Amino acid sequence: MLKSPSFRRLLPSLALATLAPFTWSQQSSQPAQSQQPADQNPAETLKVNVNVVQLFFNVKDKHGALIPNLTKDDFSIAEDGKPQTIKYFAAESNLPLTIGMMIDASGSQRNVIDMEKEVGGAFLKQVLTDKDEAYVISFDITVDLLQDFTRDTRRLQTALNKAKVNVDYTSGGIPGMGGGPVPTQNAPGTLLYDAVYLSAHDMLAKEVGRKAMILLTDGQDEGSRLKLRDAIEAAQKADAIVYVLLCADRGGYFSSGMSYTGEGDMRKLTEQTGGRVINVGNKFDKLREAFDQIAAELRSQYNVGYVPTNLQLDGTYRKLEIKNKQNYKIQARAGYYAAHSQD
Repeated sequence: MLKSPSFRRLLPSLALATLAPFTWSQQSSQPAQSQQPADQNPAETLKVNVNVVQLFFNVKDKHGALIPNLTKDDFSIAEDGKPQTIKYFAAESNLPLTIGMMIDASGSQRNVIDMEKEVGGAFLKQVLTDKDEAYVISFDITVDLLQDFTRDTRRLQTALNKAKVNVDYTSGGIPGMGGGPVPTQNAPGTLLYDAVYLSAHDMLAKEVGRKAMILLTDGQDEGSRLKLRDAIEAAQKADAIVYVLLCADRGGYFSSGMSYTGEGDMRKLTEQTGGRVINVGNKFDKLREAFDQIAAELRSQYNVGYVPTNLQLDGTYRKLEIKNKQNYKIQARAGYYAAHSQD
């Protein structure tokens, strides 16, 4: 697996239409390769033909409880409205898991960031096994890789602890951020969409197995060069599930005369990628409960694979729809992008 992408700092001069290459900074000095034991062969992961589409998903009842023990015959799947034949099915995925922990370090998070670090680190310690890996990214006016791929939870916690709210309140704040705890309008202070794109495109796209991004944020983007649709597309192309834990002091926005639109955009991001939004506000117990829910969902994923009837490798978007006979709720990504032909 590719473990050594080149990381630099996001350059402010990049054109909006330019999706790559982005530049960002790498603050982790420890190479991930040193933590990969020689006897742990990546060949342990599922090897499938490039034409096989894999779909990871959860099944829930009307109260949101996870439904286990369903079988292949309980499901049907369609691509662009055309029925597909399921070739592979697993009731519980044992594939390696890669998690991108992404923490919003903009001014609006100053009252919750310490809570996010503590609970996020505990979650990684709980969920990662000896074949899983994670990395840590912070984002504010830049996007920073604080820790490259590792399974060492101590390094991951250390990286989370490095995330600092990038506002100096004693001197009026960073130029362009308004100097207050809440980003001002037109202030380039929270490169959320850029961070999701970089995490998907540069970190997860070449990984195999199960992939998830967990965003600790208020959901408000300020100043990204890319749009929400670009972030969604990159996550879908990387086959990455996106969870958003909304840590938002909405009263701060309203008291400043600003509107809050983060939740709606985050719902679009998560629904298109098979994750979901969980509101936690500034409550420690709610954040811990949200992480427990995500851990349970990642441990209870179904996995189906099929060879699409549309064999064209043209890079186009294909809409997915999966149903089950009991009409339970399916939490899955909305579609995927067909691979381009290598010819």
